Amino acid sequence: MAFANDAGGELFIGIKNEPREITGIAEDEVMALEEQISNLIHAHCYPIIIPEISFHGIEGRRFIKVQIYRGSNLPYYLKSKGKVAGTYIRVGSSNRPADAEIIASLERQRRNISFDSELVHDKPLADISLEPFQEFFREKTGEALNDATLRKLELLKDFQGSLLPTNAYVLFSDSQVKQELFPYAKIECARFKGSSSHEFLDQKTVDGNIAVQAEAAYNFVLRHINRGATVKGVYTESRWEYPVVAIREALRNAVVHRDYSLAGKDIKVAIYDDMLEITSPGNLLPSIDFNEMDARQSDIRNKVIAPVFKKLGIIDQWGNGLKLIADELNAYPEIEFKWFEKGLQFQVQFLKKDYRPDGASTVMEECGREQVGTRLAPSRH
Repeated sequence: MAFANDAGGELFIGIKNEPREITGIAEDEVMALEEQISNLIHAHCYPIIIPEISFHGIEGRRFIKVQIYRGSNLPYYLKSKGKVAGTYIRVGSSNRPADAEIIASLERQRRNISFDSELVHDKPLADISLEPFQEFFREKTGEALNDATLRKLELLKDFQGSLLPTNAYVLFSDSQVKQELFPYAKIECARFKGSSSHEFLDQKTVDGNIAVQAEAAYNFVLRHINRGATVKGVYTESRWEYPVVAIREALRNAVVHRDYSLAGKDIKVAIYDDMLEITSPGNLLPSIDFNEMDARQSDIRNKVIAPVFKKLGIIDQWGNGLKLIADELNAYPEIEFKWFEKGLQFQVQFLKKDYRPDGASTVMEECGREQVGTRLAPSRH
């Protein structure tokens, strides 16, 4: 059931997890077990989940594979507990009860509605100042951000004879309403001493409208990383210690694709002596695989915010973001790239392979970079 609410998953009957070994199922029990599994899923889960069950054998030992695909009639829950208490999701390698926010998110996914497109009914439009963003929009596009454009971008919507703001409209504002509704829609930036988070050297909260957050966080990063120079022939070339184009793209992705429906969670940018880390609320969308960064992949969580960022020129054509990161990482063999899903957050790390705690560093030979991906959850692809 939790698999059906997420990106799907696999169950194996007849294989022990730790240590991983095939215990096997007696030949005369296989068919009865298949029927029992199907009946249990049908009896306890709602809406109906149809598993794909197959039989396998290795070295004469039989086992059953139960494949559960992501469902389209979200959320799926235990009939005996009902939707509120019986909906579960995958968090890492475990099943967790879904809270009201997660259930609402699953219901939006079923209706193909994004959180940023939902209307704000209880806040007067006049209380939501959009002036700084309007000026920014004119500067980047040469267009005035009037009511007609706001409607076209779906930042404003007509509802029963009134013009109402969407959640995206509020997020693009610099208003008290944004602070009230989305106090967590910010980026916390920190430079730590050494390789732990015990002591701050500098920190900054970026909490303006979301159109300018990524650039402000990027400037914080540039202030706290080194830039060296090398002489090649008669030319002097400068080079940052980290792949800054990749970092800038990762920051933009964090702002554009984070899950704004998760209350109490902000984006975090942490700089240590040995690595730079970006953490964003919300897991990867099921169709995106960071192990295939060179492939142009495209999916959108925020269906209003993403097109606005594209119009502003802050993000490139759909599907190019991951490839931009992968391309620049290829020019930095001394940097290791890792990604994780931790709870309901997505995290990327840029690590110095030659870091030495005493401050010394080795000279890395030019070699192919190994991309490392870690998904703390069952296989989704």
